[in-house]
Amino acid sequence: MGYVGVKGGRDAILNAEALVDYYRCRNGGTPIDASQIKNQMRLLVDKIISEGSLYSQKIAALALKQTEGDPMEAAYLVRAFRSTVPRACFSIAAKSDEMFCIRRISSSFQDIPWGQVLGPSRDYAQRLIRFELLDEKEFSLDPPKKKDNSDLEMPVEKVIDYLRGQGLMETPVKSRERIPYDITRQPIVFPMDRSARLQRLTRGEEGAVLALGYASMRGWGSVHPTLAEVRVGYLPVKIKHPYWDTTVTVGKVMVTEVESICKFEKTVDETTKEESYRFTLGYGLIFGHNDRKAIAMSILDRALCSKNPQTPVQDQEFVLFHIDNMESQGFVSHLKLPHYVTFQSSLDRIRNIRKRAKETSVLQH
Repeated sequence: MGYVGVKGGRDAILNAEALVDYYRCRNGGTPIDASQIKNQMRLLVDKIISEGSLYSQKIAALALKQTEGDPMEAAYLVRAFRSTVPRACFSIAAKSDEMFCIRRISSSFQDIPWGQVLGPSRDYAQRLIRFELLDEKEFSLDPPKKKDNSDLEMPVEKVIDYLRGQGLMETPVKSRERIPYDITRQPIVFPMDRSARLQRLTRGEEGAVLALGYASMRGWGSVHPTLAEVRVGYLPVKIKHPYWDTTVTVGKVMVTEVESICKFEKTVDETTKEESYRFTLGYGLIFGHNDRKAIAMSILDRALCSKNPQTPVQDQEFVLFHIDNMESQGFVSHLKLPHYVTFQSSLDRIRNIRKRAKETSVLQH
């Protein structure tokens, strides 16, 4: 495309930036504190953390304040900031069975270890506007009653493990020699291996991931799963001690994990070469609390495992390029840049075509 430089627009650009702050604060009042956004808009903050690919509630809340609540632009800022942060070390691969769960449900079995732990969720509430929140002055809520959940800190058998123990669920083949793909430092090359696909999905824009997951359930990807587990909780982050050969827990991150039971397929045991039928697995794990996106991610994960794609939702390039916030937003927004040269060329062409058509019409008469 032919672009031309914008000349003489420096003052206009600076004024446009100043107008953003004016519109943000024009009605006066007390500025919203970033800590208020962090504490009272937790689900929105979690969305930015996931799409921005940086686990920092403070930075996510600040980005939301700066962008006047625009989640796409906020995620863009967070990811740009992330690119400037040096890597101090690499963490040890986390095991999700070490998660301290605040929410754990299964739609596959009624009775699961610990029982169904609903946790903080609006899934079971009526969708009604609470007008009393208009006059809310201060918080005066007592913490809800809860039973002793000390057992939740202990590793408990997962639904998937129960099915694997009966030989009913596929077991992914692990390669200890293979280093996981790093999509932030390595180029995107199709076909992507599963580690790269999962990274791309977990950073994808929620609405795009949800839309394509829904499309798959409607028949465009042949995946309509049953949820083995939806787990929300805190996962410990561990590293190797720099001086001693020990493992150190340096913090924890809130994540949402989903394991989906998908349709069964014929499999061959690598050892015995025996044929059998087993359920296939769809997997989703993202930063923060977001059931919708994690479920949709698990659907797309399974759809993208297809060896012979038949639909767009099974096509890696179609899905993994179009769900990315930075890619889609950048390409759509670039239309606002000057396209004077290309458009003038199109104008010249259509004028010449119309002129020749008119001349031809006159000659024929």
